[in-house]
Amino acid sequence: MASLLALLLLFNLASLHVSAGIVLEDGYTVSTVIDGHKLNINPHSILPRFGSSDFVVLDSAGSAFYTVSFPISKESAVKPLSGDGVHEYSDGESGSARFNKPGSFAVDLKGNVYVADTKKKSRVIRKISDSGVTTIAGGYSEKPGREDGPAQNASFSDDFEISFVPEICALLISDHGNQLVRQIGLKAEDCASGSKVATGAISIWVLGLGLSCLLGFIVGIAIRPYIIPRTARLQPPQFQQDMEALPNPSGETSTDTLLRHQKRSC
Repeated sequence: MASLLALLLLFNLASLHVSAGIVLEDGYTVSTVIDGHKLNINPHSILPRFGSSDFVVLDSAGSAFYTVSFPISKESAVKPLSGDGVHEYSDGESGSARFNKPGSFAVDLKGNVYVADTKKKSRVIRKISDSGVTTIAGGYSEKPGREDGPAQNASFSDDFEISFVPEICALLISDHGNQLVRQIGLKAEDCASGSKVATGAISIWVLGLGLSCLLGFIVGIAIRPYIIPRTARLQPPQFQQDMEALPNPSGETSTDTLLRHQKRSC
């Protein structure tokens, strides 16, 4: 009997220990917004693309990037951005450039996409912009390494990830194979605050406000000659006109007195 109680006690303690490590919080919902089976893609990671309302989707297995507009739903159209499914390393126009199963990517404030192309014959960091795809780091290195210096001469391991840090205008590289964290400084224009969409909206608003003020000023000048003659001569208050019509102690009104003085002066 004692042994049975001991076993029950140990079982209860074990159950309490397991449940104590899990804290469930209510109020959240999971829903599917991109079904790769239907689209014939394999979403590996997704990030917002600053400067637009799009998200960038990486299909690492397919060596391709896609964009999808916000808000994302099952009906959202997924559009090709760069890469065609062929596992190669070639720069050029976004539609013809190719990647070699990239592992991660980052997006700067201008919407440029930086790609960690880490497989053999690559080990480079590349950039997808409006002008096409270019290599910004590791372009001359054919072997894995850990060399710093000018970005195109630098070398990396076969396993690294990148992230964008706007506060320092740089990419941080988690070089797992070399057990290093490394940094690439970016161009100042890629880290400017504000998006293209927001800047465009503000510019249109300011232009509209300026045109409205100018139009109001022109209309004011145009109608001024018609308003001034009608308003420049002040009319006497109504009570003053009533006082002039009242008779004075001699029985004459103010108007009669005024007419009589005018006849004398003539």
